[in-house]
Amino acid sequence: MWEAVRRVVDDLSREAGGAPLTVVDLGGGTGGLAVALAGLGHRVTVVDPSADALAALERRADEAGVADRVRAVQADAAELGDVVPPASADLVCCHGVLEYVDDPTAAAQAAAVVLRPGGALSLLVAQRSAVVVARALSGRFHEAAHALHDPAGRWGDADPLPRRFDAPDVVQLLTASGLTPRQLHGVRLFSDLVPEALLDGDEIRTALLALEQAAGAHPTQPGLAALATQLHVVASRG
Repeated sequence: MWEAVRRVVDDLSREAGGAPLTVVDLGGGTGGLAVALAGLGHRVTVVDPSADALAALERRADEAGVADRVRAVQADAAELGDVVPPASADLVCCHGVLEYVDDPTAAAQAAAVVLRPGGALSLLVAQRSAVVVARALSGRFHEAAHALHDPAGRWGDADPLPRRFDAPDVVQLLTASGLTPRQLHGVRLFSDLVPEALLDGDEIRTALLALEQAAGAHPTQPGLAALATQLHVVASRG
């Protein structure tokens, strides 16, 4: 996932003549992504509702020597426009957020508003199709059928995830928010299905990662991305 984000960042940085980017990490929590981006020289604002997560972020940024390039703001997705100026961000990262917010459309619209023209949104969401396959392969056929038909893509009341998405719905949501999807690829096509016993050693894990990266965005096999646990979409603001 980091490599996909890094490519987006590098493209935006080239367009900016190598200048540091202004990044907003919505729901960025303890800063795994933010600190890495700050380590590349970019300025990152992490907006998250958890005070504990933001405290951990600040400690992590300080330990990494990038505290001067990381800002922690306590707010939820609905408040994004109140804490980040409009048209001020080169990149907004929204990873694993839309599954939990009360209103995914409002969150996507808020992200679009804070992007500058030509800026990009990096969106990562859970996919319905993956849980249908995973539940079926584990013999939980009733749960697979429930996830297939449930409007929120949940396999039952005990499902810990409030919501999953289908790719066409994500594209429609982003388009309605004034964004243009440019790239879609699957994340974790095989990793959640391969038995742990088969992943013995660094060489086999490296091979699995290479296969994931190749299959997730294969130009002649787009159907593979539909089986991925997560969908990564890069969209731009015109």
